[in-house]
Amino acid sequence: MSSIPRIGISCGDLHGVGLEVVLKTFEDNRILQEITPVLYCGAKAVSFHRKALGLEEAVPFHRVADASEAIARKLNVVSIWEEELPLELGRPSGKHAEYTIKSLEAAAQDLGAGKVDVLVTAPIDKAAMQAVGFKYPGHTEFLQSLAGTDSQVLMILVGDGLRVGTVTGHIPLKEVSEAVTAERIVAKARLFHQSLMRDFGCIDPRIAILGLNPHAGDNGALGTEDRERISPAVRQLKEEGIKAMGPYPADGFFGSGQFKHFDGVLAMYHDQGLAPFKALSFGTGVNFTAGLPIIRTSPDHGTALDIAGKGLADESSFRHAIWLACDIREQRDRYREIHANPLQPQERGKKEKA
Repeated sequence: MSSIPRIGISCGDLHGVGLEVVLKTFEDNRILQEITPVLYCGAKAVSFHRKALGLEEAVPFHRVADASEAIARKLNVVSIWEEELPLELGRPSGKHAEYTIKSLEAAAQDLGAGKVDVLVTAPIDKAAMQAVGFKYPGHTEFLQSLAGTDSQVLMILVGDGLRVGTVTGHIPLKEVSEAVTAERIVAKARLFHQSLMRDFGCIDPRIAILGLNPHAGDNGALGTEDRERISPAVRQLKEEGIKAMGPYPADGFFGSGQFKHFDGVLAMYHDQGLAPFKALSFGTGVNFTAGLPIIRTSPDHGTALDIAGKGLADESSFRHAIWLACDIREQRDRYREIHANPLQPQERGKKEKA
Protein backbone atom coordinates (compact mmCIF):
# COMPACT_ATOMS: atom_id res chain seq x y z
CA MET A 1 0.00 0.00 0.00
CA SER A 2 1.29 3.46 -0.93
CA SER A 3 2.13 5.57 2.10
CA ILE A 4 0.41 8.60 0.56
CA PRO A 5 -3.02 7.68 -0.83
CA ARG A 6 -4.38 9.13 -4.06
CA ILE A 7 -7.83 10.56 -3.47
CA GLY A 8 -10.12 10.58 -6.51
CA ILE A 9 -12.63 13.44 -6.31
CA SER A 10 -15.70 13.88 -8.51
CA CYS A 11 -16.72 17.51 -8.97
CA GLY A 12 -20.44 17.12 -8.23
CA ASP A 13 -23.04 19.59 -9.47
CA LEU A 14 -21.26 22.48 -11.15
CA HIS A 15 -23.84 25.05 -10.03
CA GLY A 16 -23.77 24.01 -6.36
CA VAL A 17 -21.25 24.13 -3.52
CA GLY A 18 -19.32 20.99 -4.50
CA LEU A 19 -16.30 22.70 -6.04
CA GLU A 20 -16.40 25.36 -3.32
CA VAL A 21 -15.94 22.82 -0.52
CA VAL A 22 -13.25 21.05 -2.56
CA LEU A 23 -11.27 24.24 -3.13
CA LYS A 24 -11.67 25.42 0.47
CA THR A 25 -10.41 22.05 1.70
CA PHE A 26 -7.13 22.57 -0.16
CA GLU A 27 -6.83 26.24 0.77
CA ASP A 28 -4.97 24.87 3.79
CA ASN A 29 -2.17 23.13 1.93
CA ARG A 30 -1.00 21.19 4.98
CA ILE A 31 -3.43 18.47 3.95
CA LEU A 32 -1.28 17.92 0.84
CA GLN A 33 1.46 16.48 3.05
CA GLU A 34 -0.81 13.50 3.77
CA ILE A 35 -2.70 12.85 0.51
CA THR A 36 -2.47 13.34 -3.24
CA PRO A 37 -5.83 14.65 -4.49
CA VAL A 38 -6.98 14.03 -8.06
CA LEU A 39 -10.00 16.13 -9.07
CA TYR A 40 -11.96 15.13 -12.17
CA CYS A 41 -13.33 18.29 -13.79
CA GLY A 42 -12.80 20.74 -16.61
CA ALA A 43 -9.86 22.99 -15.77
CA LYS A 44 -11.81 26.04 -16.91
CA ALA A 45 -14.68 25.17 -14.58
CA VAL A 46 -12.26 24.93 -11.66
CA SER A 47 -10.79 28.30 -12.60
CA PHE A 48 -14.29 29.81 -12.81
CA HIS A 49 -15.09 28.69 -9.27
CA ARG A 50 -11.72 29.87 -7.94
CA LYS A 51 -12.33 33.33 -9.38
CA ALA A 52 -15.93 33.49 -8.15
CA LEU A 53 -14.77 32.64 -4.63
CA GLY A 54 -11.64 34.79 -4.63
CA LEU A 55 -9.37 31.74 -4.27
CA GLU A 56 -7.19 32.15 -7.37
CA GLU A 57 -4.00 32.77 -5.42
CA ALA A 58 -4.88 30.63 -2.41
CA VAL A 59 -5.62 27.39 -4.28
CA PRO A 60 -3.29 26.68 -7.21
CA PHE A 61 -3.78 23.45 -9.12
CA HIS A 62 -1.70 21.22 -11.34
CA ARG A 63 -3.34 20.14 -14.60
CA VAL A 64 -2.68 16.58 -15.76
CA ALA A 65 -3.88 14.54 -18.71
CA ASP A 66 -4.19 11.34 -16.68
CA ALA A 67 -4.38 10.45 -13.00
CA SER A 68 -1.19 8.42 -13.34
CA GLU A 69 0.64 11.75 -13.86
CA ALA A 70 -0.55 13.22 -10.54
CA ILE A 71 2.25 14.61 -8.41
CA ALA A 72 2.52 14.84 -4.65
CA ARG A 73 1.80 18.04 -2.67
CA LYS A 74 -0.40 19.45 -5.45
CA LEU A 75 -4.11 19.61 -6.17
CA ASN A 76 -4.14 17.68 -9.43
CA VAL A 77 -6.93 18.30 -11.95
CA VAL A 78 -7.65 15.76 -14.69
CA SER A 79 -9.30 18.06 -17.21
CA ILE A 80 -11.88 15.73 -18.73
CA TRP A 81 -13.49 18.42 -20.90
CA GLU A 82 -11.99 21.49 -22.54
CA GLU A 83 -14.99 23.69 -23.33
CA GLU A 84 -15.79 26.75 -21.25
CA LEU A 85 -19.26 26.37 -19.76
CA PRO A 86 -21.62 29.30 -19.03
CA LEU A 87 -22.05 28.34 -15.37
CA GLU A 88 -24.72 30.03 -13.22
CA LEU A 89 -24.00 29.36 -9.56
CA GLY A 90 -27.10 28.84 -7.46
CA ARG A 91 -29.36 27.90 -10.36
CA PRO A 92 -30.42 24.37 -11.41
CA SER A 93 -27.70 22.91 -13.59
CA GLY A 94 -29.94 21.61 -16.39
CA LYS A 95 -27.86 20.22 -19.27
CA HIS A 96 -24.65 20.93 -17.38
CA ALA A 97 -25.51 17.83 -15.34
CA GLU A 98 -23.96 15.92 -18.25
CA TYR A 99 -20.58 17.10 -17.02
CA THR A 100 -21.32 15.92 -13.49
CA ILE A 101 -21.87 12.46 -14.98
CA LYS A 102 -18.62 12.68 -16.96
CA SER A 103 -16.69 13.52 -13.82
CA LEU A 104 -18.23 10.66 -11.82
CA GLU A 105 -17.68 8.13 -14.60
CA ALA A 106 -14.04 9.14 -15.12
CA ALA A 107 -13.27 9.05 -11.39
CA ALA A 108 -14.97 5.67 -10.95
CA GLN A 109 -13.15 4.17 -13.94
CA ASP A 110 -9.78 5.28 -12.56
CA LEU A 111 -10.71 3.92 -9.15
CA GLY A 112 -11.45 0.55 -10.73
CA ALA A 113 -8.17 0.70 -12.66
CA GLY A 114 -6.18 1.43 -9.50
CA LYS A 115 -5.07 4.91 -10.58
CA VAL A 116 -6.64 6.33 -7.42
CA ASP A 117 -7.08 4.53 -4.10
CA VAL A 118 -10.43 5.84 -2.84
CA LEU A 119 -13.26 8.01 -4.13
CA VAL A 120 -14.79 11.07 -2.47
CA THR A 121 -17.86 12.39 -4.25
CA ALA A 122 -19.07 15.99 -4.13
CA PRO A 123 -22.86 16.54 -3.91
CA ILE A 124 -24.99 15.96 -7.00
CA ASP A 125 -28.44 16.98 -8.25
CA LYS A 126 -29.98 13.55 -8.86
CA ALA A 127 -33.02 14.88 -10.72
CA ALA A 128 -30.89 16.96 -13.09
CA MET A 129 -28.62 14.00 -13.82
CA GLN A 130 -31.53 11.67 -14.48
CA ALA A 131 -33.06 14.27 -16.81
CA VAL A 132 -29.96 14.04 -19.05
CA GLY A 133 -29.82 10.26 -19.10
CA PHE A 134 -28.28 9.07 -15.82
CA LYS A 135 -30.15 5.82 -15.19
CA TYR A 136 -29.30 5.38 -11.52
CA PRO A 137 -31.04 6.76 -8.41
CA GLY A 138 -27.71 8.00 -7.07
CA HIS A 139 -24.00 7.42 -6.45
CA THR A 140 -24.49 4.14 -4.59
CA GLU A 141 -26.45 2.37 -7.33
CA PHE A 142 -24.03 3.59 -10.01
CA LEU A 143 -21.00 2.31 -8.13
CA GLN A 144 -22.78 -0.93 -7.30
CA SER A 145 -23.46 -1.49 -11.01
CA LEU A 146 -19.89 -0.59 -11.95
CA ALA A 147 -18.55 -3.06 -9.39
CA GLY A 148 -20.74 -5.75 -10.95
CA THR A 149 -22.29 -6.77 -7.66
CA ASP A 150 -25.93 -7.41 -6.84
CA SER A 151 -25.14 -7.83 -3.16
CA GLN A 152 -26.63 -5.64 -0.46
CA VAL A 153 -25.13 -2.24 0.26
CA LEU A 154 -25.65 -0.05 3.30
CA MET A 155 -25.52 3.70 3.72
CA ILE A 156 -23.72 4.53 6.98
CA LEU A 157 -23.56 8.07 8.32
CA VAL A 158 -20.40 8.55 10.38
CA GLY A 159 -19.49 11.39 12.72
CA ASP A 160 -18.38 12.16 16.27
CA GLY A 161 -18.26 8.49 17.24
CA LEU A 162 -21.77 7.88 15.88
CA ARG A 163 -22.51 5.42 13.07
CA VAL A 164 -26.05 5.18 11.75
CA GLY A 165 -27.28 2.84 9.02
CA THR A 166 -30.77 2.52 7.57
CA VAL A 167 -32.77 -0.56 6.59
CA THR A 168 -34.64 1.34 3.87
CA GLY A 169 -33.20 4.17 1.80
CA HIS A 170 -34.63 6.84 -0.47
CA ILE A 171 -38.22 5.62 -0.67
CA PRO A 172 -41.53 7.37 0.15
CA LEU A 173 -42.60 7.12 3.77
CA LYS A 174 -45.82 5.35 2.78
CA GLU A 175 -43.73 2.43 1.44
CA VAL A 176 -41.54 2.01 4.51
CA SER A 177 -43.77 -0.34 6.54
CA GLU A 178 -44.03 -2.87 3.73
CA ALA A 179 -40.29 -2.64 3.01
CA VAL A 180 -39.27 -3.30 6.63
CA THR A 181 -39.14 -7.10 6.66
CA ALA A 182 -37.33 -9.42 9.04
CA GLU A 183 -35.22 -10.69 6.13
CA ARG A 184 -34.12 -7.18 5.14
CA ILE A 185 -33.32 -6.20 8.73
CA VAL A 186 -31.16 -9.31 9.15
CA ALA A 187 -29.35 -8.70 5.84
CA LYS A 188 -28.60 -5.05 6.63
CA ALA A 189 -27.51 -5.85 10.19
CA ARG A 190 -25.12 -8.55 8.94
CA LEU A 191 -23.60 -6.06 6.50
CA PHE A 192 -23.36 -3.43 9.25
CA HIS A 193 -21.65 -5.94 11.57
CA GLN A 194 -19.11 -6.88 8.90
CA SER A 195 -18.39 -3.25 8.04
CA LEU A 196 -17.93 -2.29 11.68
CA MET A 197 -15.23 -4.94 11.98
CA ARG A 198 -13.57 -4.58 8.57
CA ASP A 199 -13.88 -0.85 7.96
CA PHE A 200 -13.90 0.62 11.48
CA GLY A 201 -11.87 -1.84 13.53
CA CYS A 202 -14.62 -2.67 16.03
CA ILE A 203 -14.08 -5.97 17.85
CA ASP A 204 -17.33 -7.85 18.50
CA PRO A 205 -19.46 -4.77 17.71
CA ARG A 206 -22.73 -3.94 19.45
CA ILE A 207 -25.61 -2.82 17.19
CA ALA A 208 -28.78 -1.10 18.39
CA ILE A 209 -31.90 -1.84 16.31
CA LEU A 210 -34.53 0.90 16.39
CA GLY A 211 -38.24 0.21 16.36
CA LEU A 212 -40.52 1.32 13.53
CA ASN A 213 -43.60 2.59 15.37
CA PRO A 214 -43.90 5.04 18.28
CA HIS A 215 -42.71 3.39 21.50
CA ALA A 216 -41.57 0.41 19.37
CA GLY A 217 -45.22 -0.53 18.87
CA ASP A 218 -46.12 -0.55 22.58
CA ASN A 219 -46.68 -4.34 22.57
CA GLY A 220 -48.83 -4.15 19.45
CA ALA A 221 -51.07 -1.29 20.53
CA LEU A 222 -49.36 1.10 18.06
CA GLY A 223 -48.59 -1.33 15.26
CA THR A 224 -47.44 -4.93 14.99
CA GLU A 225 -44.32 -4.56 12.83
CA ASP A 226 -41.98 -4.27 15.82
CA ARG A 227 -43.33 -7.42 17.45
CA GLU A 228 -43.79 -9.49 14.29
CA ARG A 229 -40.78 -8.46 12.20
CA ILE A 230 -38.13 -6.54 14.13
CA SER A 231 -38.03 -8.61 17.33
CA PRO A 232 -37.71 -11.93 15.41
CA ALA A 233 -34.91 -10.39 13.33
CA VAL A 234 -33.05 -9.37 16.49
CA ARG A 235 -33.43 -12.89 17.90
CA GLN A 236 -32.06 -14.42 14.68
CA LEU A 237 -29.08 -12.08 14.71
CA LYS A 238 -28.29 -13.03 18.30
CA GLU A 239 -28.46 -16.72 17.36
CA GLU A 240 -25.87 -15.97 14.64
CA GLY A 241 -23.55 -14.49 17.24
CA ILE A 242 -24.17 -10.84 16.34
CA LYS A 243 -24.67 -8.55 19.33
CA ALA A 244 -27.88 -6.91 18.11
CA MET A 245 -30.23 -5.40 20.67
CA GLY A 246 -33.69 -3.88 20.45
CA PRO A 247 -36.03 -2.80 19.15
CA TYR A 248 -35.54 0.52 20.93
CA PRO A 249 -38.14 3.31 20.80
CA ALA A 250 -36.56 5.81 18.45
CA ASP A 251 -37.87 9.01 20.05
CA GLY A 252 -35.75 8.92 23.20
CA PHE A 253 -32.85 6.78 22.00
CA PHE A 254 -30.60 9.60 20.83
CA GLY A 255 -31.65 12.30 23.27
CA SER A 256 -31.04 10.03 26.26
CA GLY A 257 -27.53 9.22 25.07
CA GLN A 258 -28.23 5.49 24.70
CA PHE A 259 -26.45 5.55 21.33
CA LYS A 260 -23.13 6.04 23.15
CA HIS A 261 -23.27 2.43 24.35
CA PHE A 262 -23.26 0.99 20.82
CA ASP A 263 -20.84 0.78 17.90
CA GLY A 264 -23.64 1.25 15.39
CA VAL A 265 -27.33 2.11 15.21
CA LEU A 266 -29.62 0.57 12.59
CA ALA A 267 -32.66 2.76 11.88
CA MET A 268 -35.68 1.53 9.95
CA TYR A 269 -35.98 4.44 7.52
CA HIS A 270 -34.11 7.47 6.22
CA ASP A 271 -35.28 10.34 8.41
CA GLN A 272 -35.55 8.20 11.54
CA GLY A 273 -31.78 7.78 11.46
CA LEU A 274 -30.55 10.85 9.60
CA ALA A 275 -32.57 13.52 11.39
CA PRO A 276 -31.02 12.85 14.82
CA PHE A 277 -27.63 12.13 13.23
CA LYS A 278 -27.52 15.51 11.53
CA ALA A 279 -28.75 17.23 14.67
CA LEU A 280 -25.79 15.76 16.53
CA SER A 281 -23.11 15.80 13.82
CA PHE A 282 -24.15 18.24 11.09
CA GLY A 283 -21.17 19.84 9.43
CA THR A 284 -18.78 17.01 10.29
CA GLY A 285 -20.79 13.95 9.27
CA VAL A 286 -19.77 11.70 6.39
CA ASN A 287 -21.76 9.35 4.18
CA PHE A 288 -20.01 5.99 3.64
CA THR A 289 -21.26 3.20 1.39
CA ALA A 290 -20.63 -0.19 3.00
CA GLY A 291 -20.74 -3.44 1.06
CA LEU A 292 -18.79 -2.29 -2.01
CA PRO A 293 -15.33 -3.63 -2.90
CA ILE A 294 -14.18 -0.01 -3.33
CA ILE A 295 -14.14 2.83 -0.78
CA ARG A 296 -16.45 5.77 -1.39
CA THR A 297 -17.34 8.58 0.97
CA SER A 298 -19.12 11.92 0.59
CA PRO A 299 -20.08 14.91 2.72
CA ASP A 300 -23.45 14.68 4.48
CA HIS A 301 -24.96 17.71 2.71
CA GLY A 302 -26.42 18.44 -0.70
CA THR A 303 -25.75 20.94 -3.48
CA ALA A 304 -26.99 23.90 -1.34
CA LEU A 305 -27.95 26.04 -4.33
CA ASP A 306 -29.22 28.77 -1.98
CA ILE A 307 -25.67 29.62 -0.89
CA ALA A 308 -23.66 28.52 -3.94
CA GLY A 309 -21.09 31.06 -5.07
CA LYS A 310 -21.43 33.19 -1.92
CA GLY A 311 -18.42 31.75 -0.11
CA LEU A 312 -20.62 30.52 2.75
CA ALA A 313 -20.27 26.75 2.34
CA ASP A 314 -18.49 24.92 5.16
CA GLU A 315 -15.88 22.47 3.92
CA SER A 316 -15.62 20.53 7.21
CA SER A 317 -17.78 17.62 6.11
CA PHE A 318 -15.85 17.23 2.86
CA ARG A 319 -12.54 17.28 4.71
CA HIS A 320 -13.85 14.65 7.11
CA ALA A 321 -14.94 12.56 4.12
CA ILE A 322 -11.35 12.53 2.84
CA TRP A 323 -9.91 11.50 6.20
CA LEU A 324 -12.53 8.79 6.72
CA ALA A 325 -11.79 7.31 3.29
CA CYS A 326 -8.09 7.18 4.20
CA ASP A 327 -8.82 5.63 7.60
CA ILE A 328 -11.04 2.93 6.09
CA ARG A 329 -8.38 2.12 3.50
CA GLU A 330 -5.81 1.56 6.24
CA GLN A 331 -8.25 -0.40 8.37
CA ARG A 332 -9.19 -2.74 5.49
CA ASP A 333 -5.54 -3.52 4.88
CA ARG A 334 -5.05 -4.17 8.59
CA TYR A 335 -8.13 -6.41 8.68
CA ARG A 336 -6.86 -8.44 5.71
CA GLU A 337 -3.48 -8.91 7.38
CA ILE A 338 -5.00 -10.02 10.67
CA HIS A 339 -7.33 -12.53 9.01
CA ALA A 340 -4.85 -13.90 6.49
CA ASN A 341 -3.88 -17.52 7.06
CA PRO A 342 -0.16 -17.49 7.91
CA LEU A 343 0.14 -21.22 7.24
CA GLN A 344 0.29 -21.88 3.54
CA PRO A 345 -0.71 -25.34 2.32
CA GLN A 346 2.30 -27.41 1.33
CA GLU A 347 2.60 -30.47 -0.82
CA ARG A 348 3.37 -33.58 1.13
CA GLY A 349 6.90 -34.63 0.29
CA LYS A 350 7.80 -38.12 -0.78
CA LYS A 351 9.22 -40.42 1.84
CA GLU A 352 12.94 -40.62 1.73
CA LYS A 353 14.40 -43.93 0.80
CA ALA A 354 15.87 -45.84 3.64
